Amino acid sequence: MDRDKQSMLRAIELTEQGRGKVSPNPMVGCVIVHDNLIIGEGYHECYGGPHAEPNAISSVKHQELIPNSTAYVSLEPCAHWGKTPPCANLLIEKGLKKVVIGAADTNPLVGGKGINILKTAGVEVVSGVLESRVRAQNVRFFTYMEKKRPYVILKWAQTQDNFIAKNNYDSKWISNGYSRQLVHKWRTEEDAIMVGPQTAKYDNPQLNAREWKEKTR
Repeated sequence: MDRDKQSMLRAIELTEQGRGKVSPNPMVGCVIVHDNLIIGEGYHECYGGPHAEPNAISSVKHQELIPNSTAYVSLEPCAHWGKTPPCANLLIEKGLKKVVIGAADTNPLVGGKGINILKTAGVEVVSGVLESRVRAQNVRFFTYMEKKRPYVILKWAQTQDNFIAKNNYDSKWISNGYSRQLVHKWRTEEDAIMVGPQTAKYDNPQLNAREWKEKTR
């Protein structure tokens, strides 16, 4: 595996640590590489907090190495002021000569502007490294930005003979502990949960994440 893909894989690993914590922002990871060694890494940790790039840069012990390093970012650096300053500008200010990007950001506020800012400043930009993995990881974000609708997960438990409930609506578990824990994990990763009227009437589910100890919200 070549260096760009290997470093991007690490950025993608870091990205995952933000799952369930950054919505409606996308999850992003970043690593800073100098002479084939990672000298800094970070990820977008929480909504409203610093993005992956400043977290990675601030983690570099020897800041003087940054101008001769390469930044690997899973998603195109932002180019606008929001709750934090533009990350594209920060990369330029720190003197980075090369930035490798996993996938372009299709948010209209970014939409190639981050890449253009970097290129205009003379930064070498490589884009599309492991793009399909990055897009799959942020499928909720991309679905909203590109299709203007939520990403929807449909979940139900069903017996082998195709039943999902008893005729009299008495509560009866037909799933196991593992599947219930998985569903509770999913609940920490989504912005909304919807149930049908019969489920609400007869089951009155709590819809919390009590079976998943690593709660994020």
